[in-house]
Amino acid sequence: MVYKNFSFSTPFLRGYRELKIPIISDTGVATWPELFPSSRIDEIRQSVGARYFSAQMMLKFIPPDRARLDPDALHLYDADFDIRTARIDEHIITGATVYWDPSSGRKKSDGSVCVLLYRDDKSKYVFIHDVMYLIVSDSELHPLARQCDNILNFMLHHNIHRISIETNGIGNALPEIMRDVAKRRNITVNINNVTNTQNKENRILNSIEPLLTTGRLYAHRRVQSTPLISEMLGWSPIGTRIHDDGLDAVAGAICAMPTPIRPLGHSITTFSANTDFNI
Repeated sequence: MVYKNFSFSTPFLRGYRELKIPIISDTGVATWPELFPSSRIDEIRQSVGARYFSAQMMLKFIPPDRARLDPDALHLYDADFDIRTARIDEHIITGATVYWDPSSGRKKSDGSVCVLLYRDDKSKYVFIHDVMYLIVSDSELHPLARQCDNILNFMLHHNIHRISIETNGIGNALPEIMRDVAKRRNITVNINNVTNTQNKENRILNSIEPLLTTGRLYAHRRVQSTPLISEMLGWSPIGTRIHDDGLDAVAGAICAMPTPIRPLGHSITTFSANTDFNI
């Protein structure tokens, strides 16, 4: 062995001095204004949220177990999505995601939740437009097919034909069941299979908390009548006994690839090529 007869005389890093240079000094001045002016620092803080900004840019770590999801930080709205202008109020919507985090749908099982999100990518706002918790009767012989029927009704109501389905566990069989149910109803549906490997608490924390703490997460008032708000109140990143299936579905929808949206009422612009040239 190379180190058989070698003994270290001093412990590693004995007497070292720690150097920390946060992006903003104690006096509130930008440390590197030529690289990170105040406007750029504000953009970073607004993008990643207070906890990540403190840890990564100010070098002051905030433990994840101190994080919470405050429903009072949600911006509530009443407007519906205008398919003609692709707007919610004054916000221009650029993408939509329907995401289903499934379970058996039985009353005593984990929640089976479908979420519709809209996005305004220019301002980086996310809109929780509708949430559906699916419950089927214990006497239902085909609970997954029944849920697929309800999901299709949900999608048709919002005029969306693409869905992301979490295929971990019970969801593995759902894409084929959904296609079969849609075929029998003569409905066209595009399905995106999603496999999640990240810890659920981390997925919820990393996707929802930055949007919530920076004021970029909106929710339609109808969401207040769902269990989602109580899930937010009781949630903790160290794990709880309360259900968090709605939060997990919202987190999945935030991370999923959205379907691009463009205003239907926009007039088509025609261009004429200049052909007045010699070869």
